[in-house]
Amino acid sequence: MKKVFLCLFLVCLMVTGCARHNEKEVLKEFQDKVNNTNAYYLTGEMELLNNEDVYNYSIAVSYKRDDFYKIVLVNKVNDHKQVILRNGEGVYIVTPSLNKSFKFQSDWPYNNSQVYLLSSLLDDITNDENRTFEDNADGYIFTSTVNYPNNEKLVKQKIYLGKDYLPTKVEVIDTDRKTQIMMKFDKIDLRTEFNDTYFDLNTILDTNTAQNDKKTEEKKSEETETPTETQEPNTETENKTEETATIDDIIYPMYLPVNTYLTSQERVNTEEGERLILTFTGDKSFVLMEEVAKYSDIPEIIPTYGSPELIGSSLAVINDNSANWFDNGIEYYLVSDVMDTEELLEVVRSISVLPVSK
Repeated sequence: MKKVFLCLFLVCLMVTGCARHNEKEVLKEFQDKVNNTNAYYLTGEMELLNNEDVYNYSIAVSYKRDDFYKIVLVNKVNDHKQVILRNGEGVYIVTPSLNKSFKFQSDWPYNNSQVYLLSSLLDDITNDENRTFEDNADGYIFTSTVNYPNNEKLVKQKIYLGKDYLPTKVEVIDTDRKTQIMMKFDKIDLRTEFNDTYFDLNTILDTNTAQNDKKTEEKKSEETETPTETQEPNTETENKTEETATIDDIIYPMYLPVNTYLTSQERVNTEEGERLILTFTGDKSFVLMEEVAKYSDIPEIIPTYGSPELIGSSLAVINDNSANWFDNGIEYYLVSDVMDTEELLEVVRSISVLPVSK
């Protein structure tokens, strides 16, 4: 008789456990954690497949209620750091090493899926009525559709939740069932706090400005200690630039649309250095400009429109007919009046596949 009661007790435990771990309850726990936090900070690593090349990023995400975001992405191969910032003034793509930022009005991050944002993952799950759910020994798995309007090959994602109902990993899968993006979460702190200036643009650029001011002061000190002849006042602009790389070779796209060919390439000398202009004509004509990226002595904000897009080894500003980005010390600008955004991005991503960034 005791054995019968023991078996019934174990069965009740199993049934109760399954009930606590069903899809509805797990989703509610995840919703509560995301919706009830006023701020969070998370870190992790992201792997991005671009054609046959793999790019690895360290990622740190800061969020504060009322749509404040700061995402720091560091390319683990060349330590190239960029920041996506959203605050009350707009959205920015910041390149601290150049002391420059693109500023634009955008719906980001709400215009497409984002593997490193908790609210985006939650929205993808809740918006998909045909999602699937699994319960395993390590936690729970939701499989849902995704929204990547600039890359229709990305169709699904697997969101892995731990026993604490927080993400541990996300895999974005293409039409060939291959994982194209993988995000692994190291730490998620839902009780963090940020000071009033944490999401200001100046907090990202001040370090470089301070370093530059220090160099200027050291230079002034050296000039004071060493007697020199009287010099004329410096009438040059205060916003000086400094070359950070040289263009040794022309960088060509590795992908071209059908019936589109390179028809001219030109080197032009400007006040700030050399510029390469490549013209492609045909069914999907476009122009590609390349020039040495310059460091600005004072923070430079470049107004534009579009949205951030991770193209492989760098972040780019993408709009309906153009793309602008920095990569390996080179600034690129591609424009086309005939290509749609997805095809334009395919050309852009082929340019970012460079041996020097590996």
